Amino acid sequence: MLAPFSIVLGLIATVGFNYVFPVFDLPVPTGPLKTGTQVFHFVDSDRDEIFRDAENGKRELMVQVWYPAEESTGKYAPFIPDSGILPYMAENYGLPGFVFHHLKYVSSHSYTAALVSSSQTSYPLILASPGFGSSRFLHTSQAENLASHGYIVAAIDHTYNTFATEFPDGRITTDTASKLFSPDHDYATESRNRNKLGKILTDDVLFVLDQLEQIQSGHIPSQLQGRIDLSHVGVFGHSIGGATAYDVSYDPRILAGIDLDGGLYRLGDREGLKKPILFINSESGYEKLKRVIDNRNYTDAELHQMGDTREWVNQVMKDKQRELERMRETIAAGGEVLYIEKTEHLNFADVQFFSPMFSMLGITGKLPPERANSIINAYMLDFFDMYLKQKGGGTLIKGRDSRFPEVKLINP
Repeated sequence: MLAPFSIVLGLIATVGFNYVFPVFDLPVPTGPLKTGTQVFHFVDSDRDEIFRDAENGKRELMVQVWYPAEESTGKYAPFIPDSGILPYMAENYGLPGFVFHHLKYVSSHSYTAALVSSSQTSYPLILASPGFGSSRFLHTSQAENLASHGYIVAAIDHTYNTFATEFPDGRITTDTASKLFSPDHDYATESRNRNKLGKILTDDVLFVLDQLEQIQSGHIPSQLQGRIDLSHVGVFGHSIGGATAYDVSYDPRILAGIDLDGGLYRLGDREGLKKPILFINSESGYEKLKRVIDNRNYTDAELHQMGDTREWVNQVMKDKQRELERMRETIAAGGEVLYIEKTEHLNFADVQFFSPMFSMLGITGKLPPERANSIINAYMLDFFDMYLKQKGGGTLIKGRDSRFPEVKLINP
């Protein structure tokens, strides 16, 4: 995901480690409410773990929940709850294990196990699915912002799809799902494997929703008991997690979803989804869609530069055409498709704050991380307010807004 890190190492030596990887501040939530956070460990007794031999042979998940909280005292929870995973994150990005050590000093804006805010009797629920090789904590700023506006947000560590997940007994699992993919595969094999992984991620999200229903009813002890509005449930995700958000939305309990720069999977399994889905694309993601919209083929020189065959690219474009059909159907149901100028794929997760060098290397776009984050948060809040609270919201996704000139609507 962050391939050019060998260049970063050279830059570290010349400009200094503290500049390249600073202890940064996460954006302050914009809502009126304080936020609390709690981490849960769930075991799905109905599903065997297929990626590796699990402790009990069953699928295990770590889930972090952010929620509106009463005023609290003390320190904020750390941005990364389990600092033991930091060397694995660095390794996953091709860096020495010590490089991300400073991240354990980064703070969130949430209090651990704070009392749930009494400003409402219950709060709409939003499920969050991180991308391939990512982690739940890389969506902290988005989750905290939503929670500060009156939502309960549950982000899922998809075990073996994260760069690392630490369980309560100290076990750490790492990225094993990547073994499904290989440059030696043909497109059909890669597509089948992505669908296979996607099905697991979808089942993860639906299982977590089941568990939150158990929390709401009191069968699983938590201060969130009775405070989750299960009649108003949404979902968002990034990358393959964005595709998961779309796929999960077939479940009748989900009212609306947001796909952050993620290509869809399981396109041939069922009919299109007639629910409001907001697709927010990076500029490079939009360029791929636009090429299909304009029916513009790649030249031989472009294929050579990309390192792809025409057969492979033709299959990709065929799937993109099907994605566009899916997007049209969600627009008809009240969704929208847009992109943000000067953004790249990793502007949709908190990894964009890790280093100012990322933009220079093309890992993130030219849009400053704080600006990208504020735009994404504004549109996510606007969309969920419209469909989960049925009051307010909808002003941004219905047309252009002078406050956000970087946002462009796409007509698929």
